[in-house]
Amino acid sequence: MQVKIPAVYMRGGSSKAVFFHENHLPQDIVTRERVILAAFGSPDPSRRQVDGMGGAISSTSKVAVISPSKEPGIDINYLFGQVSIDRPDIDYKGNCGNISSAVGPFAIEEGLVQAVEPITEVTFYQVNTKKIIKARVPVEKGYPKVEGDFAIGGVPGTGAKIEMHFSKPGGSVTGSLLPTGNVKDKVLIDGNKEVTVSIVDASNPIVFVPAGELDLDGMEMEAIEKDHDIKSRLEEIRSRAAVMIGIASDLKEATERSQAVPKVAVVSEPKSYRVVNGRNISIEDIDLFGWLVSMNNLHMAYPLTGVVCTAGAAKIDGTVVSDLVSPEARSKEIIHLGHPSGIISVKAIIEKRAGSYEYDYAEVGRTARRLMEGYVCVPQKHISGGRSDA
Repeated sequence: MQVKIPAVYMRGGSSKAVFFHENHLPQDIVTRERVILAAFGSPDPSRRQVDGMGGAISSTSKVAVISPSKEPGIDINYLFGQVSIDRPDIDYKGNCGNISSAVGPFAIEEGLVQAVEPITEVTFYQVNTKKIIKARVPVEKGYPKVEGDFAIGGVPGTGAKIEMHFSKPGGSVTGSLLPTGNVKDKVLIDGNKEVTVSIVDASNPIVFVPAGELDLDGMEMEAIEKDHDIKSRLEEIRSRAAVMIGIASDLKEATERSQAVPKVAVVSEPKSYRVVNGRNISIEDIDLFGWLVSMNNLHMAYPLTGVVCTAGAAKIDGTVVSDLVSPEARSKEIIHLGHPSGIISVKAIIEKRAGSYEYDYAEVGRTARRLMEGYVCVPQKHISGGRSDA
């Protein structure tokens, strides 16, 4: 016997997630996690999630839980979960900016926020990071617009532009924009090799590694997925950084229980390159190039929270990211980041006050679309007390 649970499958930016109303899920947290894992087909040792809604990569194994807010000036609460593919675990430490861009359209279509033409502003509280995010959603005939001329890397075609505003994104998980207090840190890997990194926490904490520190030029995108040595070294850097900033107590916990946070990004100076769909990007069009590993897999676009964090890091003097960006680019409000699927531009406003940096806000455009609505079916055993890995 199976239980049907109302759900909506949505694309937000270059990610996809199953959206639930909180009151449609079990209120007991342990039972709720069993249900979500079962809905996604996790854990799956073969990493295919063939028995559920998960898409077998980190950008398509995400869940959003939505509820009305009782706070004045806030429309809804949004809890994000990164669903592990091969382990019985859901990581709630950080947020997904791409999925955040689907929250506004979901709230409007579900009647949680009244549609106002031509733009409906949806203000939501991001439960994981305790931050306020605003989405300006184009609306037509009472529904979020889907068609438009705005393109984003990693998503074919174009759509209606949703303007995302991230207020005070610094310290989203650790409480500090620079969790170690340093603009640069040394991480020891392979037992004897020191790697210079910067750890910045804005929307999500990220460990930034200059490509040269790994003897890379930064453009080895096609080889990364097949190179287990590079991925192993990046995971060691990520895990050690997780311990340094207090997210995990040791390397084992970082790898097994905190796969999604912090993330690790490899950055390099701008150069001309070809994106995964064959389009050529000119060096004049970008200020920086980067690729990011999420849950030990190369992200073929670039997470939106990662973009917010990267743009912030570019404007903090002395970080490994800032060192790669020209003074002219750092002086501008908008940073243009090249990534494996194209270019993403973000307006990042950071000010230095009383000797420390404050990240006032970031703005970036996204598109989103409702893909499917109905029910997910979950075997009764997961609701009545069965094991999620049974």
